[in-house]
Amino acid sequence: MNISLFHLLTVGYTKTANTNAEFVILLHGLARTKRSLLKLEHYLENKGFRVVNIGYPSRRKTIQELSVDTIPKAIEKCLSLGAGKIHFVTHSMGGILVRYYLENNKVSNLGRVVMLSPPNSGSEIVDKFGKSTVFKLINGPAGKQLGTKPGSIPKAVGPPDYEVGIITGDKTITPISSFLIPGKSDGKVSVESAKLLGMKDFLVVHKTHSFIMNDKKVLEQVTAFLKNGMFKID
Repeated sequence: MNISLFHLLTVGYTKTANTNAEFVILLHGLARTKRSLLKLEHYLENKGFRVVNIGYPSRRKTIQELSVDTIPKAIEKCLSLGAGKIHFVTHSMGGILVRYYLENNKVSNLGRVVMLSPPNSGSEIVDKFGKSTVFKLINGPAGKQLGTKPGSIPKAVGPPDYEVGIITGDKTITPISSFLIPGKSDGKVSVESAKLLGMKDFLVVHKTHSFIMNDKKVLEQVTAFLKNGMFKID
């Protein structure tokens, strides 16, 4: 058979066969890469989801720019592969990108959203160090937008009109963070700041901000929410 014809036939078959497939877009956090979500990616694939783990230059642009530059490309890729439903799973600032995008854009086949350690009301760490040269060099323009004051992006974006489940940690190994952040936190985001008005479910685990996405129980809970719209009760 002619190679080009074979390619067209097989591609067409694949898209038709996966019309009802459930896709998950993964968005990493600030100053991280998509490699940080590889364990989550593989876990979800083993559970039957199609996964688009997309990287973006988190330290180079604002949250608004990163959102509109990154998310449409990921959605387009899902649709090109025959997505029937598109979910999101995010870590840290990735959740703010999704909130900003979905407030300003409609995704007709949107599924559910799971946020891991999202600074939904900002972070006191940014309030304290956001104006320092070192902070700006490490975190870029998006990092400066993650404070707790009214002008910050997390505060400016409204509540969701879609299903959101949030998992955050209460374990910190950084004494400075424990001092600056009120109440329990994961070292970067307080438990209270992770909450979001209108969220459907909320779960606190004894994990740190940087590695919450690698915990087996967290992976199980992410899958439970994507499938059922709620976390499992142990």
